Amino acid sequence: MDEPADAPSVRRARAAAMRVPPISPILDGQETPGYWVKPGSGYGPKYTGTVWSLMFLDQMGADPRDRRIRRACRNVLEHAQAPNGGFGWSNRDGDVVHCLNGNLLRALIDFGLLDDPSVRESVEWQARSITGKHFDGYHRGATAGPGFRCGINGTEPCAWGAIKALRGLAAIPPRRRTGVVRDAIGVGVGFLLSRDPATADYPTDTAVSVNWFRFGFPSGYVADVLQNLEVLTKLGHARDPRLGHAVELVLSKQDPKGRWRNEHPYRGKLWEDVDPGRGPSKWVTLRACRVLKAAVG
Repeated sequence: MDEPADAPSVRRARAAAMRVPPISPILDGQETPGYWVKPGSGYGPKYTGTVWSLMFLDQMGADPRDRRIRRACRNVLEHAQAPNGGFGWSNRDGDVVHCLNGNLLRALIDFGLLDDPSVRESVEWQARSITGKHFDGYHRGATAGPGFRCGINGTEPCAWGAIKALRGLAAIPPRRRTGVVRDAIGVGVGFLLSRDPATADYPTDTAVSVNWFRFGFPSGYVADVLQNLEVLTKLGHARDPRLGHAVELVLSKQDPKGRWRNEHPYRGKLWEDVDPGRGPSKWVTLRACRVLKAAVG
């Protein structure tokens, strides 16, 4: 509703949200040192381990001032970062990928840690791995780059990874983006706009995933057409004519009462289901409305 983050009404709502689902079940599962389920890099188990819990809490609007959120951020910074600066499913160099690094980067910045040296290292890795500038850490097995290439996608440029990476970089205020970050954003926007997001026929070693066309919440490494629009909107491209078909796709999924369903809810895989029924979802509806407000007013 365009209220600033420090508005009293927003602060009260955020504090209240910490005491109820879907945020409260995640926080109830946290161990005292700040991790979930088991110590370590936090990738496992999906989707209740540490890195998943942190990125989902960010997407749900958790309060960065809460001590449990601060402990979680510190745990990730201490245990999930590889020596090259990126975040991956282990803290070894060969296990860093754009999708996870971008998701964690977005969460850590949203939670107020942009100035943390480790977060700055992650920003640097993300930008350099996209542009290829002074980057020599590509591994076919996992580590992504340059140009969003990923071993998991048969070394083809991965659009899901591009979306997650740009979500992370887009969280940096424009005035604080370095030259290499601006270059990386330019490469990423060009890549996402090189295909019609409504068809999502980006390079892949498999068939186009049906998950592109299932709007969901929360969002892990899977990206959908709506999230493609979200990140391009955040970066100032909401009214690019090349997004017209994708905007039409969003509108086609709206029900007669103006709402959207959660078509990819991770049902039974989270600490607690976000949308337990199969009716309209306030979360997906909010995602769609933000995009449409920017794209068509």
